[in-house]
Amino acid sequence: MTTAPLTSDDTSDRTAVQAVVDAFFSAFVSGPDCSERMDRLRGLLLPEAVVVRTCGLEPAVMTVEEFIAPREALLTGGSLTDFHEWALEGRIDVFGDIAHWFGSYAKAGTQTGEKFTGRGMKTIQLVRTAQGWRVSAAAWDDEREGLELPHA
Repeated sequence: MTTAPLTSDDTSDRTAVQAVVDAFFSAFVSGPDCSERMDRLRGLLLPEAVVVRTCGLEPAVMTVEEFIAPREALLTGGSLTDFHEWALEGRIDVFGDIAHWFGSYAKAGTQTGEKFTGRGMKTIQLVRTAQGWRVSAAAWDDEREGLELPHA
């Protein structure tokens, strides 16, 4: 098997996929304009997308609305403030009309008056549609005792 060098299409696909990943993470910010960010998030996901939370628990498999609705309520309810989530580093693989982002992320905020931070890993699968790259599936796991990201 030989590996072809990146073409301009490969580069533009990777750039477009990274833009979707960045927009995905930027949706998770508490405060004003949350409804607009959640609407943009809905547009990034295929209507039939699957989102899975593991985090050392029985996996919770969610539809788009089962994923977004409780997060929107939490981000706008007032008990979670100064919250944001961001990608730390990740890898993008693209083959034809499918792509995958796998990487680490961090989050920080204040919940019921207590500051907190956290980190974990996310996997985001994307497919090319007539409207551009869209998320078909995502899953995440957070650090916890016995499971830590390597320190840079």
